[in-house]
Amino acid sequence: QVQLVESGGGLVQPGGSLRLSCAASGFTFSRSAVNWYRQAPGKERELVAAITTTGGTTRYADSVKGRFTISRDNAKSTAYLQMNSLKPEDTAVYYCNAGGFRQPGWAPYDYWGQGTQVTVSS
Repeated sequence: QVQLVESGGGLVQPGGSLRLSCAASGFTFSRSAVNWYRQAPGKERELVAAITTTGGTTRYADSVKGRFTISRDNAKSTAYLQMNSLKPEDTAVYYCNAGGFRQPGWAPYDYWGQGTQVTVSS
């Protein structure tokens, strides 16, 4: 039942833009914090951006500050990552992650999407 599906990746030239989407279903998305991670070839998965349940607070990795914007639309159960001024070093598989606590007993949960490829190259 639970699904997180990323989309919007692709090939873009340096300086270009992409908007990634993360569509959620099967759980209460509005009660989940959302994170975007990325993993480049041969590198460890790293946190790129994070957003709280209402979207009131966001955090970014230093490498993407001023270029990337995380947002969410709880009515659509969808999160986004707007990526501008893309650089070759942004090339990676980008993953959506949603986490929180559920009843019974407020058990923690941590869901992941399958990832979407972003390639920045001339």
